[in-house]
Amino acid sequence: MSYQPQQPSEFELITRLTSGLASREDVRLGVGDDCAIMDIGGDQLLLATCDSQVEGVHFTLQTSRHEQVGRKALAVNLSDIAAMGGTPRFALVSLLIPSHLSSEILAQIYAGLRQEAEHFATAIVGGNIASAGSGSSLTIDITVLGSVMRDCAITRSGARPGDLLCVTGYLGDSAAGLFTLLHPEHTYSLAACDQVRRVHRTPHPRIAEGRILGQFGPQVITAMLDVSDGLSGDLAHLCERSRVGARVELARLPLSSAIHTIAHETGQDLWHWALHGGEDYELLFTVAEGYEQQVMNAVQAATGTPVTVIGSIVSVEEGMLLLLPDGREERLSSRSWDHLRG
Repeated sequence: MSYQPQQPSEFELITRLTSGLASREDVRLGVGDDCAIMDIGGDQLLLATCDSQVEGVHFTLQTSRHEQVGRKALAVNLSDIAAMGGTPRFALVSLLIPSHLSSEILAQIYAGLRQEAEHFATAIVGGNIASAGSGSSLTIDITVLGSVMRDCAITRSGARPGDLLCVTGYLGDSAAGLFTLLHPEHTYSLAACDQVRRVHRTPHPRIAEGRILGQFGPQVITAMLDVSDGLSGDLAHLCERSRVGARVELARLPLSSAIHTIAHETGQDLWHWALHGGEDYELLFTVAEGYEQQVMNAVQAATGTPVTVIGSIVSVEEGMLLLLPDGREERLSSRSWDHLRG
């Protein structure tokens, strides 16, 4: 039997491909965070991010309305800008179109893109259209440019032992929504099903919340990223970049009433959805000890979005830990989405 080398993970491949890239003096931050940061002079820094949505991987045209597909494609990029404390400004949209896809469907997808862009005051300024060739899937590839005040950019790399670990909104709803779409054989509560499917189909990027957090500056909000691949996976990215560990308290994870209902109706583990399910697009961030109540009050007052302390930052030697409700502690492993391993 011949030896088959293991496929590298998504982030192993990124590291391999980008190792040793040439840079410039005006690049403040390159590969490895939600956005790149460039210094173009003045009192603001330029943010740049890109992301792709691939039919059959990130969405299907059968389980979402076409305009919802467009809205989500832009929202996931806007979320990266939010994770740096920034403001989105411009977007470029490229479409790789399979031959069977009608122009009417594309127009509806683009209508969703325009709705999302207008809602967040983002101008679509260009892009590209190409054939998918022999491929049968639509790909929507988007680049977003934004800005952030020079002293307000928050990265993944500033967390320190003793900081508190916080998250906006609720966790796991998107994963629960995807479950309901993939398992129509169950009978669901209509209100709960509608809520979790809405979170999955049209996530709401936390732009306003990110800007408020950024205004506290990196001495208070010491690290931040958005929850796209799942809490366990994105926390692992934060810990790796900051060279720290983390202790998450399971009982503190914020869960909606809808996810409780869906889990009860299906017998699924809602804690798995909350810990490892992706595409919540909430902000996961660390706060210097003593500032947590001030931060929570500011975000809640300005946006109505709840902020929950879910744990704390510990030394890198301790790793990632999960504190169970009965007081037992176990290792928290990353079991989140990997684009190359599934």
